[in-house]
Amino acid sequence: MRFATISTARGPAAATLAPDGSVRGRCFVDDGSVQSLDVAIQSQGDLGSYHALLCDGDVFEAGSFSFLPPLREPRKILCVGLNYRDHTKESPYEQPDYPTIFGRFASSLIGHEEAIVRPRVSTALDYEGELVAIIGKGGRHIPLADALDHVMGYALFNDASIRDYQFKTPQWTIGKNFDATGAFGPWVVTADEIPAAAAGLAIETRLNGVVVQSSNTSDMVFGVAQLVSVLSEALTLLPGDLLVTGTPAGVGMARKPPLYMKAGDVCEVEVEKVGILRNPIVDEG
Repeated sequence: MRFATISTARGPAAATLAPDGSVRGRCFVDDGSVQSLDVAIQSQGDLGSYHALLCDGDVFEAGSFSFLPPLREPRKILCVGLNYRDHTKESPYEQPDYPTIFGRFASSLIGHEEAIVRPRVSTALDYEGELVAIIGKGGRHIPLADALDHVMGYALFNDASIRDYQFKTPQWTIGKNFDATGAFGPWVVTADEIPAAAAGLAIETRLNGVVVQSSNTSDMVFGVAQLVSVLSEALTLLPGDLLVTGTPAGVGMARKPPLYMKAGDVCEVEVEKVGILRNPIVDEG
């Protein structure tokens, strides 16, 4: 099953990809009983019934809607740095033996086809194609053997980073949270449609059609199950939390000369079986 949140002429709507390939759903303004994807996940209800409800809704033709971030108010956005060895080698860091965790805020999120904004204060806007795991069942001290039972699905992310601000301090937070730099979507694909732990999937980032990152999710240092289990040692994971699992080698800052995104560029992130996340780049007005 695939779920999205979209913007229509009548307002935001919950949507799904129906078996016939059409995009169907229900606008919140028309039907106050329709839950957002956030609420549907947080309530830990039957997503099959949620899918059926949306399939019985309106058909949204291509061009009549735009994508919003699938989850509008994720409870936590936990990002993993240095989670592909080839990326660590191109960075100024040694490979850590514990996940490098930093946070994003929901205020930085944008949807598929929305513009990533290069801020006025920097030209060092970098791309980072990533896979997102979405927590569907909360918990603390989750055993490794049970960890994947807590993941309801997967989506795509471009962890666009303002590199000079990222390295102004030992903490990366500021460079990872500029407005309109966290592209997320287009769909949440339920875990039953993806290989276990999303392992063995090709991951690729393209800038203006040129491949700049190419790897496989099996190359993660810490896989999805391990991340869920290890993070739950410290944090109570909640339904609707996002776990952004890291980027492979090829980022712009590691190139000589650096390759940063600029206005007029288009960046695409693709993960096999999950889809393509596409965003144009604009300058801050």
